[in-house]
Amino acid sequence: MEAMESRRWWALAVLCMGAFLSPLDFFIVNVALPAIKSSLNASEGALQLVIAGYGAAYAVLVVTGGRLGDIYGRKRIFLLGMAMFTLTSGICAMAGDIRVLIAARVVQGLSAALLAPQVLSTIRLIFPAKEQPLAMGIFGSVFGLAAIGGQLLGGVLIEAGIFGWTWQSVFMINIPVGVITGIAGMYILKENRPPVRQRLDIPGMLLITLALGLFIYPVIMGREAHWPAWIFGCLLASVAAGVCFVYTERYLLQQGRAPLIHLPLFRDRHFVNGLAIIYLYNHTAAFFLVYPYYLQHALHRDVLSAGLAVLPYAAGFFAGPLISPLLAKRMGVYIVSLGQGLLALGFVLVVAGLWHSPEPDGMVQAGLFFAGIGHGMVMPSMMRIILAEIGIAVAGQAAGIVSTAIQVGGVMGVALLGTLFFALLDAYSAPVAVGITLGVLATLQVAGLVLVIALKSSSKNQKIIYGQS
Repeated sequence: MEAMESRRWWALAVLCMGAFLSPLDFFIVNVALPAIKSSLNASEGALQLVIAGYGAAYAVLVVTGGRLGDIYGRKRIFLLGMAMFTLTSGICAMAGDIRVLIAARVVQGLSAALLAPQVLSTIRLIFPAKEQPLAMGIFGSVFGLAAIGGQLLGGVLIEAGIFGWTWQSVFMINIPVGVITGIAGMYILKENRPPVRQRLDIPGMLLITLALGLFIYPVIMGREAHWPAWIFGCLLASVAAGVCFVYTERYLLQQGRAPLIHLPLFRDRHFVNGLAIIYLYNHTAAFFLVYPYYLQHALHRDVLSAGLAVLPYAAGFFAGPLISPLLAKRMGVYIVSLGQGLLALGFVLVVAGLWHSPEPDGMVQAGLFFAGIGHGMVMPSMMRIILAEIGIAVAGQAAGIVSTAIQVGGVMGVALLGTLFFALLDAYSAPVAVGITLGVLATLQVAGLVLVIALKSSSKNQKIIYGQS
């Protein structure tokens, strides 16, 4: 019995190593954007695509990744994704053209889409309900650790110029981590899959990819292209593809086949409210594009200084998941309200501080810390809450949908708020542009707080879900 329990925690360590790479690559690339812009002569839209191309591929394929784990085994798909992620990291580092880098980032996002749902669904299956708050808290803290590592490590590597590399270093660092994780996973992870193997939904995969791709690309490139007619044509086509996707999934379900997305999950108000909250709080991805860019271009900070400036948020993001299991035992359902409230309050303080002074002051640092703690508390809690009532047979699909909401929220944050920020820079000073953009972000978090309050009444088993005895 003790050996089985020990194996669970060793498996969690391996899974978290894999999960660490996905957010690390997001955070570490943000501080490298100015170096990429200079080295590859990239436009602002191309820089957004370096981030959003990765996130979009992740978002549109992560549900498929969950399904592949259900069909072929979660260990096998996890290891495949890790191998692909390691390989594409090397291709990104060797890119000599911005288009090659964007293409490699898209494939890297596909690799991450194979990894992520295997982590969530495996944690959901191998840990009993009483241990899931701690397991999810550790998993959530990995994202905070990746945020710290991404900002600081990215700055250190670029400044150090090892082997003459600048931005290339932020991709090369993935290779040793990926190799170690892959080897450890081969020996520690045990294969698991649902008892009934389901077929892959190719039409659904193509339609959801088309729908999100036709939306994300024109939103990012529209400003630089001065919003020509084809932009709006793509957006309309995106809506049409989305409608076709829903009808296709419904038809497959009626035929007794397994669709890519199990639509009956969306009849559960608890599940849908949770997805909406996850979608909104992941718009914070825009902060890690906008704020370092502001520091380096408007305030002329070097890359290491810009990385250190985000440290309060990253530190809070790391601490939040570690303290949330303890707080959940005392506060129960109110833990999510507290976390979302801190997230909203933190960005309000950041906006107020930047309006008071273009140079970040103590109010901004405090706001970043509160926002980071709130984000770190909400993320593992929400993932645990909305997956706790999902049946094992659709655990992979549900985890894939949650991962999609995470990535779509991040991509939309980068696409919409990033586009807003760069458009405001054309008309206003940098402090005004960043203040308005982060003000919109704060408003979205307040909307998330309202949804959290509505979520509490829809849970069927609050004591188990929220970690109460």
